[in-house]
Amino acid sequence: MTSQTTDAASTRPARTLGGDSPSEQSGQVGVATHCAYCGLQCAMTLTGTSPDDLTVAPRRFPTNRGGLCQKGWTSAELLRTPGRLTTPLVRRDGELAPASWDEALDVVADAIVRTQAAFGRDAVAVFGGGGLTNEKAYQLGKFARVALRTSQIDYNGRWCMSSAAAAGIRCFGLDRGLPFPVTDIGSAHAVLLLGANPAETMPPFLTHLVRAADSGGLMVADPRLTPTATKALDGGGLHLQLRPGTDAALALGMIHLAVTEGYADRRFVAERTTGFDDFWPVAAQWLPERVERVTGVAVTVMRTAVAALARARDTERGAYVLSARGSEQHASGTDTVTAFIALALVLGLPGNRGTGFGTITGQGNGQGGREHGQKADQLPGYRKIDDPAARAHVAAVWGVDPDELPGPGRSAFELLSALGTDGGPRVLMVHGSNPVVSAPDARVVAERLAALDLLVVSDFVLSETAAIADVVLPVLQWAEEEGTLTNLEGRVLRRRRALSPPPGCRSELDVWSELSARIGCSTDFPTDPHVVFEELRRASAGGPADYSAVTWARLDAGESLHWPCTTERPQGTPRLFLDAFATPDGLARFVPVDHVGPAEADDRDYPLVATTGRVLQHYQSGAQTRLVDELSTAAGAMFVQMHPDTADAAGVADGALVDVVSRRGRTRAAVRLDDDMRSDVVFLPFHWAGDARANSLTHAALDPTSRMPEFKACAVRLEAVS
Repeated sequence: MTSQTTDAASTRPARTLGGDSPSEQSGQVGVATHCAYCGLQCAMTLTGTSPDDLTVAPRRFPTNRGGLCQKGWTSAELLRTPGRLTTPLVRRDGELAPASWDEALDVVADAIVRTQAAFGRDAVAVFGGGGLTNEKAYQLGKFARVALRTSQIDYNGRWCMSSAAAAGIRCFGLDRGLPFPVTDIGSAHAVLLLGANPAETMPPFLTHLVRAADSGGLMVADPRLTPTATKALDGGGLHLQLRPGTDAALALGMIHLAVTEGYADRRFVAERTTGFDDFWPVAAQWLPERVERVTGVAVTVMRTAVAALARARDTERGAYVLSARGSEQHASGTDTVTAFIALALVLGLPGNRGTGFGTITGQGNGQGGREHGQKADQLPGYRKIDDPAARAHVAAVWGVDPDELPGPGRSAFELLSALGTDGGPRVLMVHGSNPVVSAPDARVVAERLAALDLLVVSDFVLSETAAIADVVLPVLQWAEEEGTLTNLEGRVLRRRRALSPPPGCRSELDVWSELSARIGCSTDFPTDPHVVFEELRRASAGGPADYSAVTWARLDAGESLHWPCTTERPQGTPRLFLDAFATPDGLARFVPVDHVGPAEADDRDYPLVATTGRVLQHYQSGAQTRLVDELSTAAGAMFVQMHPDTADAAGVADGALVDVVSRRGRTRAAVRLDDDMRSDVVFLPFHWAGDARANSLTHAALDPTSRMPEFKACAVRLEAVS
């Protein structure tokens, strides 16, 4: 591994990353902003005067260190895609047809007023996205609760970070993906990655794993030998190839080893935690040999991993445990992350410099998007909507009576599955999401969307969800708007406008302002994102995610501001928990949890376990990246990865088409053989639509705490396609 990021799977020649950008070399003035994709939010410079001549260059920044992945390099292609929407569409006689903005907004406003008059406030719902700027995420929550006065709002981040967030709040009293700067990981000699594959999902992140990989301390727990796991093995590290859904058992077994073999930091446990005596009886039952039978991970591998973390903690002060979607997207995801936090606590990692526990945020604004009011149970500043003090504070900022604010609503899948049913929402507004492809048990979700009286989608392309909508509103793309985002380490970043949007496109801020006036709401909904951010600062003040001392001027001046950033702590808080955890007594919590396994068991009819994930070139539902020819060509068609023995048993060959069938639906994919796969597991990427939609298979067993669906394990069989 080198100190720079390259894309082995890229079809482009290798680039030299870092240094002056082309715009700086030519004397042109570029616009400094951040990538449109993942939570690393790589810094980049955009140069050009129109979509046709816009170029992208990496910019040196602590997170990406001058690197970009293939998606970042091609991000300007989104701005010139032929499918860009530039006029509203309204369905007439079954077909979407161009309409004026006045006509489209009148259709939406009339439906809102009519539906709420007949069926109540909660008959209108809102579904947001983890890619919206902080300003939009904040304003969307305000629009739902003040203009619509509905409790029915949630967002696709419920399917991304919710289990890790719930576990962080449960154990630390606070949720921030990485409670330390990502650069701290660069000094680590041991890093345990749980269900994380940054080599494909955020390649520049690998620059922070160089020391761990070179010292043989990079360890990856994943059912597949991913490129990240391969990199670990190449450096002398470990691949813990567990069966999907057995992550909690692995954590408990490693805790058992840490305690019984003398690696526990007993002073840390005694002084900075509480609850270990209640937790240990559960972990004590998970003898390493039992864990090996359940997970498939050898005792020697587990023992080596625990020893590596303890050795790096003691000798170099550089040991981290990092979770991601592979360990979190389960019906027991909150308990699984809780168990791995317990492993980190036993080893004394959290709350110290050079060691820690964190979660790798996936979506571009996955952190900020969940802090300011898109979630069903949340108000700005990461406040709880059922907290009277929180309601009073936010209501005062909004100029409304606290009693007028609705209470908690349905979580994401529960909201979507209630659409069009008796007592469920009859009108839905979707922003920054494509649930027809991304939702679990997606066939049912598509049916529920079709049952609505009115579906309104704001997007810049005709995604699969927009294609079935009754009204489609063309909105701005990332390089056409101003605002802020918050990356995986809680660092607030500026998104800057590089281009004027095409005529006919409007910001969601304009849409919500227009609609609020049309339905008779007297509360002001500013359309200037800077004004919205100033209001967000006031609304977040005093909350767990406090932005009150963050200003655009400070960000534009180059200051690095991690929340909480307050008048008492104006320089922000890059490292949380150094003095105390965010619990009432300042102590981290051991919470007793146990392994329960996948919600759906394999059997004779469905003998395999399917797990889903991402590939290098695509992002989320693929609605954006499938439009970029370079990415689509490099990624190829939908595939299902399996061991040769699995293919032989099903009578299929490498490259052949096969139907992967679950109890809910089927997905057609090309067979891709891999000798390193477990023979009881198949892998499907979730970026394709139609017959290739992986989420036709997955089911919606929900975590009881986070309401996260179980994307990462479902029982399937293979059927050859003649």
